[in-house]
Amino acid sequence: MRTRGFHHWQNHAIFFGVNLREFQRRLIKWFQKNRRDLPWRKKNDPYAIWVSEVMLQQTRVETVIPYYERFMKEFPTVEHLARAPLSQVLKAWEGLGYYARARHLHTSARRIWKNYGGGFPEDFDAFQSLPGVGRSTAGAVFSMAFQKPYPVLDGNVKRVLIRLWAFSQPASKIQKTLFEIASGLLPQKNPGAFNQAMIELGATICTPRNPLCLSCPVEPFCRARAEGLENSLPLKLRTKVLPHYDVSAGVIWKKGRVLIARRPLNGLLGGLWEFPGGKKEPGESMEVCLQREIQEELGIQIAVRKPLFTIPHTYSHFRITLHVYHCDFLSGNPKALGCMDFKWVHPSALSRYAFPAANHPIIEALNTIQPRASKSLDFTKV
Repeated sequence: MRTRGFHHWQNHAIFFGVNLREFQRRLIKWFQKNRRDLPWRKKNDPYAIWVSEVMLQQTRVETVIPYYERFMKEFPTVEHLARAPLSQVLKAWEGLGYYARARHLHTSARRIWKNYGGGFPEDFDAFQSLPGVGRSTAGAVFSMAFQKPYPVLDGNVKRVLIRLWAFSQPASKIQKTLFEIASGLLPQKNPGAFNQAMIELGATICTPRNPLCLSCPVEPFCRARAEGLENSLPLKLRTKVLPHYDVSAGVIWKKGRVLIARRPLNGLLGGLWEFPGGKKEPGESMEVCLQREIQEELGIQIAVRKPLFTIPHTYSHFRITLHVYHCDFLSGNPKALGCMDFKWVHPSALSRYAFPAANHPIIEALNTIQPRASKSLDFTKV
């Protein structure tokens, strides 16, 4: 469908032959009666809204709520977040995934604190230029906290708009058009409530599967519903087969402590701690792979002992099988060659550090065998 029709409706305040104000009125009235009681809706604090919007990227509301409440208790203001070390922020984020979000949030908070003295940027473009702040996130903050008429285009809103217009293209192909439409629908008065209503509609009524069209307040405006396409739209791009890699990880022992390494900031899981290792190369055994990776990453020699277990794990763009081994430290002085930092840590202290999800089963296993480890480092019988 061409977007020229949209501009015609926008210019004449007409939406599918019905007054645009009626569309806005119905949606807002429905939202006022059916809005969920979410913690970030309790006050119009731009910082609180910003944190929630970042957490909600690619993550369900039900998952976000407990993380959000703990995070805001630990970092209640921009100043608290800016003054905290990154390690503390990553630990608070641990388990929520997509850790670049936490790193960008922390970096942006420090810039805001430095440039605005703890206040909040009042310029939309200045805020949007911060790391990890896209147009939709900035629109959410400025519309909901400051009542500025900027659109929001999260996954829920995209789905609503695609069904309203019965677009036959995937959302990623018509992003610019969807932003134009979202902008045109915004009322000048209370745009924040309208944006929240659009999000709420997509989250609770216009759901990805089996939308509740009979309960939709704007069902008469929906072309997908009129054409019987509500269950087939939006179209999705064909899912690619995820590549798979075998990865080694070593629990390296020395005098009752294990060696952990901190990943570089500029990469996957940046800033998190892990049991060191790496991806197996063609023709390598897992044991040889682990010895090579430890030498390259930390400059030490190890003896690979008994396998602990294997852990399958899926990331957004690939899958791994993590092969975990007990290892003995043999020689060398550890150096941060392929990592940010390293530490020898007693197993009971591992919970103080932020680890990727794939490493959590290792920590649980070490907590189980740790009492025996303190008496003997012979793990061939574990």
